Amino acid sequence: MLAGAWVPADPHRIDFTKLPLVPSEHVVVSDVRAADGVNQHNYLVHHAGRYLAMWSDGPGKEDQVGQRVKYATSPDGLNWSEPEYLTPMPKGFGPDSPLYGKRTEEGFRWISRGFWQRVENELYALVSLDEAAGFFGPSLELHAFRFSLNDAGEISWEDAGVIADDAINNFPPKQIGTGEWMMTRRPYDYKTTGVKVLIGGQKAIDDWQSFPILGTSSELSAEEPLWWMLPDKNLVALFRDNRQSKFLYRSFSSDDGRSWSPPVKTNFPDATSKIHGQRLSDGRYVLVSNSNPFRRDPLTLAISDDGLVFTKLFYLFGGRHVDYPCVLEHDGFLLVAFAGNKQTVEVVKVRLSDLDALEMPESVELALGKKESKTSR
Repeated sequence: MLAGAWVPADPHRIDFTKLPLVPSEHVVVSDVRAADGVNQHNYLVHHAGRYLAMWSDGPGKEDQVGQRVKYATSPDGLNWSEPEYLTPMPKGFGPDSPLYGKRTEEGFRWISRGFWQRVENELYALVSLDEAAGFFGPSLELHAFRFSLNDAGEISWEDAGVIADDAINNFPPKQIGTGEWMMTRRPYDYKTTGVKVLIGGQKAIDDWQSFPILGTSSELSAEEPLWWMLPDKNLVALFRDNRQSKFLYRSFSSDDGRSWSPPVKTNFPDATSKIHGQRLSDGRYVLVSNSNPFRRDPLTLAISDDGLVFTKLFYLFGGRHVDYPCVLEHDGFLLVAFAGNKQTVEVVKVRLSDLDALEMPESVELALGKKESKTSR
């Protein structure tokens, strides 16, 4: 999955300070460090002439009782509005509740799950709701909130209800070769039953069929899956491995997601963190991830011509804990939203033409005797 003369025989010996640095502009969208809060699970979309970002916002550590979802808007990806709440209190478990900010099955939390652009003028914000004890609760549901814009330019979000029971997606649905929509599904007991995909979404927003990806709980401990369609319309899925192999796993489908090959470990290094990528309008693929196996620093950007083999790996942003990226291409730019130490929502804006000017050096291998890369630039 990672190839080139510059790739060390052991990809865990990449010196990330030797990677080409991606030119970018950077902005902080939301910062809850002073309130000792959490900002996590970042998503982006461009809709109705503006960028929108959404994320989970809650007390203390991530995904505790009372966590809600916030959003902000921007005309250019760099100047953002003040954050506002997208979801109501999770079943009334607000700051006045004695369970607020705790991990318990008696309280609930919302988790941000991304923007679904179903048709040109139909945008949904997807959010999950479940008990806040662990990952995940038996009441797990995937909800949709419909975007609305009035004549005064004011945004509102209408609760469109539950679109899938016992399901949390990782990224919003995308269309496959049949025209159907597909997204990954983790049921509340996915750690033993494995990851699945939901296919449908054409007749109605709650019309889905579920298909398993066999091996995602036996060959590895699959977490936070990502998928995309290849030029021949076959599908490839990538998985973080919570068994700490520190490599990404990969699986394929040649029947529109109905069945999948057993996941296989690749040589693409990973810090055991969330990844995101997509096919660009020019046909290339990008993957943003924490590819340093030793820590969530830096975020790197990899480029592939075919969606299978990545031949370039660039340093995107780092020098501290950064994770949970979401990539969006629009109007000649890439926007990447990410979290800083799970307490800030941040965005970098990259001109796509600047990526074309970056070349890989002859070697990015750690010097002999050096155990791991120091990632500050």
